[in-house]
Amino acid sequence: MRFDLTDLRLFLAVAEAGNITRGAAEVGLSLPAASERLRSMETVCGVLLLERGRRGVSPTPAGEALAHHARLIERQMAHMRGELSEHAKGLRATIQVLANTAAIMEFLPVRLAPWLVKHPNIDLDLKERQSAEIARAIAAGHAEIGIFSDAVEIGDLHLRDFATDRLVVVASKQWHLAEQKKINFRQVLEEDFIGLMDGALQSHVEDQARRLGAKLKMRLRVRSFEGICRLASSGAGIGIIPGTAAKRFRRSLPLSEVRIADAWAVRRLVLCCQSPDWLTSQARDLFDHLAVDV
Repeated sequence: MRFDLTDLRLFLAVAEAGNITRGAAEVGLSLPAASERLRSMETVCGVLLLERGRRGVSPTPAGEALAHHARLIERQMAHMRGELSEHAKGLRATIQVLANTAAIMEFLPVRLAPWLVKHPNIDLDLKERQSAEIARAIAAGHAEIGIFSDAVEIGDLHLRDFATDRLVVVASKQWHLAEQKKINFRQVLEEDFIGLMDGALQSHVEDQARRLGAKLKMRLRVRSFEGICRLASSGAGIGIIPGTAAKRFRRSLPLSEVRIADAWAVRRLVLCCQSPDWLTSQARDLFDHLAVDV
């Protein structure tokens, strides 16, 4: 039974995504090439590795066993690259990091900059995911470091504090609730919203509306917090963004900011890994760096 590293990376990507097309894109393969590799793996094993259905794919018990060993091999490869990079000038290493929207857009750029400058031969594979998905992915060994809200099920993951993320409503100075210090989310469900085109934070906010039996009236979706603030300050609608972003844009825009009183709007962001002992030396150094002064 012989698989190459591309086979194993592909299988893990497909298993995590639950979709062959997305898994193939993750590892840079075309759909036909990926499908052929997966079929060949099943032929070599003599057993079905993936259950295929209308909603995607999921690993069979044999597939779960293969995924477990593939993760162990990936971890061993990461350790090997990490140790070699300490002795071989110019050898690059990559650290896999999963983070939610607030961490990526508000906190990580400032935290990462000095570390990346100090480690020119290390790249980061940074991906945005929802908090619950990050916790599951780290527990399963799909990435080395995760940053997410501690409101989700943590399990046995190793945690360090990272930041506090407080969501607020941003609107024009003339908005009818602009003078309020804080409001309940239910009070704004009938408003016109400016939101993000995609991302974990936008999904989180829309999930909260669904829990209240409502659907947000999205007037426009943009790509950045700045876009939300510029439109909201003009009176085009309201938006929900981290308070750190609102404070930054209030310096240059006629923007009002009102805290959301609901518990879900105050999120403690945590840094996590399966265990510091399982991280490569570079990943452990990054982990410790990100947790400094919190």
